[in-house]
Amino acid sequence: MAPEPAQDRRTAAFFDLDKTIIAKSSVLAFGKPFYQGGLLNRRAVLRSAYAQFVFALAGADADQMERMRAYLTAMCTGWDVGQVRDIVSETLHEIIDPIVYDEAVELIGMHKAAGRDVVIVSSSGEEVVGPIGAMLGADEVIGTRMVVEDGKYTGVISLYAYGPEKAVAIRALADERGYDLAACYAYSDSATDVPMLEAVGHPFAVNADRALRKIALEREWPMLTFSNAVPLRERISGLRPEHPSVTAGAVGVGLAVGGLAWYATRRRRREA
Repeated sequence: MAPEPAQDRRTAAFFDLDKTIIAKSSVLAFGKPFYQGGLLNRRAVLRSAYAQFVFALAGADADQMERMRAYLTAMCTGWDVGQVRDIVSETLHEIIDPIVYDEAVELIGMHKAAGRDVVIVSSSGEEVVGPIGAMLGADEVIGTRMVVEDGKYTGVISLYAYGPEKAVAIRALADERGYDLAACYAYSDSATDVPMLEAVGHPFAVNADRALRKIALEREWPMLTFSNAVPLRERISGLRPEHPSVTAGAVGVGLAVGGLAWYATRRRRREA
């Protein structure tokens, strides 16, 4: 299925973050630096590591994600927001850079070259999603927002960007930005994001969990597999010339659009 050029319609590509752009849970990945910064105790770090292991093996269903949300919310109540932002900023490239999928970066670059905005939509907190989005060149991020008083998290969530709420947030952003959702794209690994995928005209399943794979097959949604995590600095420094960075503008609009269609077709054949 070849994507249409953006032309006069304003369009966007919406990306889930965890296991779609990066190979791990973005929030749990910061367990060690949060511990070193005094925000977590050893027990919390071990629990986060176990949750990361389970997430990596099988993904997280709705019940698991709800339990994770409740756990993480309780854990970060009272944290200093400025300290969280500082830790994320200082360790971003060390923690996130090595787990970014090379295929996701190329795909993001193709969409940007084709004239589309790139929006990352994640249930992780905005303080985590925002810097990752900036690192990847995203035009906008949608993340979970917690209420802050006196510079600290109260434990109350004002926006939980999960499940159907992702679709609500996407539609609100589309109204604000004038996106033609029928001409937009969305990518996710989880069946919990079916509402987000249904909100656009071009849904793609990436590293699909079992439930999403079943839905994608039934609805004939294209399926992609991302597995090659390569640090961004290697692409930028030219250490891997066989994978030039499309975000640097090396690919023209026509090549980007055609490449996206070829890329999806190749991945579907591999999944067959």
